[in-house]
This record gives sequence, C-alpha cells and structure tokens, in this order.
Amino acid sequence: MDLAKKAAAEKACELVEDGMIIGLGTGSTAEYAIRRLGQMVRDGLRIKGVPTSRHTQRLAEIVKIPIIPYEEFLAKEWDKDSGASIDIDIDGADCVDPEFRLIKGGGGAHTREKNIATASRLFCCIVDNSKIVPKLVGSFPIPVEVIPEYYREVMARLKKFGEVKLRETGGKVFITDNSNYVVDVSPTVGEPDRLEVDINEIPGVVDNGFFTKRRPEMVFVGYPDGSVKVLERGE
Repeated sequence: MDLAKKAAAEKACELVEDGMIIGLGTGSTAEYAIRRLGQMVRDGLRIKGVPTSRHTQRLAEIVKIPIIPYEEFLAKEWDKDSGASIDIDIDGADCVDPEFRLIKGGGGAHTREKNIATASRLFCCIVDNSKIVPKLVGSFPIPVEVIPEYYREVMARLKKFGEVKLRETGGKVFITDNSNYVVDVSPTVGEPDRLEVDINEIPGVVDNGFFTKRRPEMVFVGYPDGSVKVLERGE
C-alpha cells in the first residue's frame, strides 16, 4: 500500500500554494505529504507548517519546512481575521465512511489532529483504498485520550460501549504528546455522531478519535497502481 499512500499524499499537495499555512498530519500517509512539501520548499515554495505531533515536527524540521510549533499556534487564538488560521490541513485517517466521518488516532495524536483540522479552512484526508469502510463502528478501535489520574474510572465507564484496553508500547503505558494515556475502545453498536459526544462527556476524557463534527471537505484515495480518486463532500 506504500504506493497508494504516496500517490494520495502527493496529489493533495498539489493544492498547496505559495504563502499558505499548512496543517501537517501524523502517520505513515501524512509522512509522504510532509516529504513532498519539503521538496516543494527546497524548490522555492514559501509555506509554514503546523505539526500535529512531536514526531511530525521532527520530520518537518528534517525536510526543512518552516514550522509554527503546535503550542505557539494555539496561543495565537486563531480566527479568520488574525492571520493564524490554517489554509489547508493534510492528514490521514484509520477509517473513512461514506459520509466522510473518520476514525483517527491509531498513532495517538487525534486530539491535536482534531484541533488543527478544526482550525483549517480546508481539511484534506489522504488514505489508501483499504481505509474506506461502509461504516465506522466495528471497523477500528476508537482511541480515547484520558487524563492519567482518571483512567481507571474512565475505563470502567467505557465498558458500556464495548471492549476496552489501555494502550501500551514496549511494555509501558503509551503517553501522548499531551502527557496523557490512550484507552482503545471497540464499540459494536451505536452511531459515530452520538458516540463521539457520549464518550467525551465522561469526566477525565480529553477527546476521542471519532471525527464527525469536523469532517474533511476532500478525501484523496490512493490505489496500489498509483492512481488517485478525489472525493469531495457534497458530491
């Protein structure tokens, strides 16, 4: 699927113009976009990128994309008139349904990714064709970012939605860039729009990986032969 991911990412980068502020997503597909944008910068394109994770910031610095650090961007209290709004956010997804609703957060960056997507005038989702699913619920576990002190209580409350598991990596609890835990929940029933709200109402939850309120305007779907289908919401 590497060719499919690369094709989708590079097609989305064609929308980037001189002087733009770009949201830089997190994940394997977003990395292709970042590397392509780095090449465009070396060729003379003038942009600034807002990274959605520390990993993405390190990669952006390596490929010489000028960045506005995430924390600095949030401090500007962006709005349409401040000059701090993002022109285009280019990011991947773990699943996309026919209504352009997403599941994100397989890499644990969904809270920052949602903030950047919400701050963007145009949200472009880049995926390989395996990420297109008929329905979200049951297709992929839902990452839930949780304040560490509350994780036991949150896990107990999440059990009403489905199986829950505290995310670990290398035998240790996974820690997000916001210094929180991630609990993965696998609901078997329910509507994504309602689940996003209900999960976020649990005390101790920071945010979850459903993207139902902020959906992408465009989805770039890459295929193993290198072709790309561009889907626009509303068509």
